[in-house]
Formats: sequence, structure tokens, C-alpha cells
Amino acid sequence: MIRTIVTDPLSPSHLAFKEVDVPQAMPWEALVQVKTVSLNRGEVKDAMDQEASSRPGWDFAGIVIEPAQSGQGPQKGARVVGLLPMGAWSEQVAAPVSMLVEIPDKLTFTEAATLPVAGLTALYALRKGGMLLGKRVFITGSSGGVGLFAHQLAAQSGAFVVGMASTEEKSKLVKEAGADEVIIGYSAVSSASQFGPYDLIIDSVGGNTLAALLPQLAPQGVCVAVGFSSSNTATIDMMNLVTSGGRTLYSFFLGEELTRHSAADDLRLLAQLATEKRLIPRIEVEAPWTQIGTIARNLLERKYSGKVVLHID
Repeated sequence: MIRTIVTDPLSPSHLAFKEVDVPQAMPWEALVQVKTVSLNRGEVKDAMDQEASSRPGWDFAGIVIEPAQSGQGPQKGARVVGLLPMGAWSEQVAAPVSMLVEIPDKLTFTEAATLPVAGLTALYALRKGGMLLGKRVFITGSSGGVGLFAHQLAAQSGAFVVGMASTEEKSKLVKEAGADEVIIGYSAVSSASQFGPYDLIIDSVGGNTLAALLPQLAPQGVCVAVGFSSSNTATIDMMNLVTSGGRTLYSFFLGEELTRHSAADDLRLLAQLATEKRLIPRIEVEAPWTQIGTIARNLLERKYSGKVVLHID
């Protein structure tokens, strides 16, 4: 038997520990002893809405204890990072080798666990803008996990990058991540126009923020909507959008993106960049996974910038 975290509506945190059978790996899956997991606000929010005994969790890092029977993927003893659609908050997981990659020795399990969802989201969203050298990019939610990764990758691509933060303190983090300019306060989003128009906008806020950003797209520009932390509805000025022409609003869902991209190849790239310190995860909190209840609640209340990583005993 192993321990795992499940949803429990009767628990104050809506999460609880439960003993379950050791996972049985399919031929294309490796069995991994999990060392660390990172939390994403989206998965925590989803867990609050799920029925009892659902098993949340996306990002994990650990050691392969049984390689895939197919012979593909990392071998026994390999240090790995990967992601699952659910169930990663567990002592052991069976992970498809297509979602699993070996990590360099210099990369810690803590650093590796931050990469899958936040790193891949940032990477794939930026790719929607094509070659970014000399282009103007605007990123909302800049002090979050996705935002900080996106700023670092965009800056290294040669883009002029503008971010947005809720406070002066958080704006300093965004500057450190490579932003050329930072807009402070979500209500001041219209002031971003002074640095535009933008070839690429990555928005995780939605609502009025998304509506205010669309007119700031350059001709042939793309706005990638990766989330809606403020509101899941937006009133868009269709006359402005249609008469300007050529601009795109792209709906982004990582699960759908992974049907068209190699997660293993791109995780390998992110892991290498992190090893070379060209991509630096900002880890706000490290804690034992026994503190999942408190940590999850604080994450939902936006008390953290960057990433949260839990260590499994």
C-alpha cells in the first residue's frame, strides 16, 4: 500500500490522505517513486470542486523504480520529472514515458517539479508568437509560475517584454525575470498601451483585462488566453476587433496542446535550461506534503508568488 492525497468534502481543506494499492503500470508506463510535487492554482481550484476520493495532482519529480515494459523511456534508477492529468500527489505513480524525462544530476527534484505545467504553458504560449526577436510581448499574471517562466524565456528570445504586477514588491520580481517594463495594478492595464502595440499577449486574468488588451494587439498580433483568474467572462469590442482585422485570440488549454507536442522533448529542453541557470524557478514555499491543506488554501488566496513545492517523505 502507498499513501496518496484525495479529495474529501468533509475535510476543512477538502483534501485528505488515503492508503491505496500500489499503481499497476501499463506497458508504456514507468513506475516512479515520487520525491516532490509542485502545486498549480488551477489544479487546487479543480480539487475543491471534485467528488470524494478523486486524486488530484499534475507535476511530480522522482526516481524510476520500474521502467516501462516497452523498453522505452527512462530506465530504473533514473531521476525524472513528469506530469499526469491527475493523481500525481502520491508516493508512487505510473507515468506514460511520453510525459516523462530524465533530468540532469545538477537539477534538484525541487527545481524539476516546478517545470511541467508552468514551464510548458509558458513555452507553448510564447511559441504562438513565432520568432520573437525584436517583437513586443505583454504578459499578465507576471509574478505567478507561468508568468515568471514566460518572462525569462521571452527575454532570452530577444523580445521587448512588458509585465504586470499587483504591487511594487512583485514588480521587482518581474523585473528580475527579464521584464523591460512593468505595469503596476490590474486597473491600470490601459496604460500598457504606451509600450505597445504588442505582437504577442499572454493573458491569464481574463475579464475586463482581456477586453482591454485586445485593442492593443499589433496587426497580425496574437493574444493567447491561458486562464481567467479574475473572471471567466469578458465583453469584447467586436467592432474594434473586426475592423482592425488580422488579429487573433487563441484559446489555450495545455491538455489539448500536449496532443500536438512532445512533452518529453520539451520537458528535456526546460530541464536543460534550468540546469544551465538560463531558466530559474522562483520557489516561494517548500514544505512537507503533510501541510497540503494549509498550503493549498494559501495558494488559492494568492499569498504566494512563483511556485510551491511539497516534499514527500
